[in-house]
Amino acid sequence: MTSAATAGQETSPKPCIFCAITSKKIPANIVYEDDDFVAFLDIHPIRPGHVLIVSRAHHAYFDDLPPELAARLIQLGQRFAKAMKSIHGVERVGFLCTGTDVAHVHAHLVPLFTSTDVTSVAYIEQKDLTFRTAPRASDEELSVQSGRLRAALGE
Repeated sequence: MTSAATAGQETSPKPCIFCAITSKKIPANIVYEDDDFVAFLDIHPIRPGHVLIVSRAHHAYFDDLPPELAARLIQLGQRFAKAMKSIHGVERVGFLCTGTDVAHVHAHLVPLFTSTDVTSVAYIEQKDLTFRTAPRASDEELSVQSGRLRAALGE
């Protein structure tokens, strides 16, 4: 059976960490998976519960996704947002497809506790900022968050 993910998929020119995670060659705190997508916790979360939704098929960027997969990605993001709002008591959940660190389409879903959880340098007055990777979440925190999300998605 051919899924939408395998039709027209691109091949990665070099080893891809997200391809390794979706094929379970690298472990991750997976909170959801189906034939086309795998969702797991970011190990360097902006906020607790920060999830990545990754296509199983390797497509470099969001605009490379076939339209039916792009629509499913948005729908899955909406499902996660509702679960995250319930879990974290937030009003909004950020949904971003940035493609800046890994050229394999993925969406970041971040519970927004403050207006600056996800922002642009265009809004920042100090233009000489430096950035670092967010701290790595502990395995215990990742386990707690993945359990909460799996339970909320099962409702």
